[in-house]
Amino acid sequence: MKKLEVTKIMSGTFLKKVGFQLKKHSPEILLVAGVVGTVASAVLACKATTKLSTILEKTKEDVDQIHDCLADEGLADQYTKEDGQKDLAIVYAQTGIKIAKLYAPAVILGALSITGILASNNILRKRNVAIAAAYAAVDQGFKDYRKRVVDRFGNEVDRQLKHNIKAKTFDEIEVDPETGKEQKVEKTVDIADPDGYSDYARFFDESCAGWEKNPEYNLMFLRAEQNYANDRLRSRGYLFLNEVYERLGIPMTKAGQIVGWVYNPDNPVGDNYVDFGIYETNRERNRAFVNGYERTILLDFNVDGNILDLI
Repeated sequence: MKKLEVTKIMSGTFLKKVGFQLKKHSPEILLVAGVVGTVASAVLACKATTKLSTILEKTKEDVDQIHDCLADEGLADQYTKEDGQKDLAIVYAQTGIKIAKLYAPAVILGALSITGILASNNILRKRNVAIAAAYAAVDQGFKDYRKRVVDRFGNEVDRQLKHNIKAKTFDEIEVDPETGKEQKVEKTVDIADPDGYSDYARFFDESCAGWEKNPEYNLMFLRAEQNYANDRLRSRGYLFLNEVYERLGIPMTKAGQIVGWVYNPDNPVGDNYVDFGIYETNRERNRAFVNGYERTILLDFNVDGNILDLI
């Protein structure tokens, strides 16, 4: 008895898991089914076309017989023009029904396939809307938090917290200009945490379009692309992160389809400009790149967040 109960529970759990997986992957399943169904409907239509000539030939024979009877004067009393018109209408109607039955499987399968593709797109659209709404809520909460930090502690503290900037103290040997003697001097420099980058940061390296072994060329290229991005932002009013990724040869992401920049001088949402983070002076690698000692750099873009509802 217990074994049967366990089997029932496991069966129910298994079916629920299978149902959840089917629901989860329903867009992919519907899309694949739609594509396969479309190809199959085309094959069925081709097969049906090979049989169409038989139906048309039979129709032509029937129509010719009706015309022959109408042309025979000896049958004028028995077979009138009205009878001929009725018979022609019947022949054409029967031909239409035969053709409809011949192509019905292909048409029905094609319609179901298109419905599956449209349903897949509809599910994905709803999911994207839900994702965008969830991201917008998180993004707005983070912006509100940063605003409270700025209001209470100021912009400098906000910048330090955002980039995880910490003061680093080190000793440096300097020569006293008056005595000419060396002396140890303690200096403090603000250093950004190398792991304190956003989720949208990407490396500009040999895998990217426009990258060269010449550090100076890479710097000029990135500055030109940053200027182009700002020009496009100001001229169009918005810019998606994926558009910047694409021009730099960086693989596009799902988040890049949603986040980006909005240009509105009257009611600014963010900085109103695009910044690749090249001249982030608190980062040692950035300074080395700008000074020509590094050929690669980790770009961190100052996106405004989700801009779908702001366009």
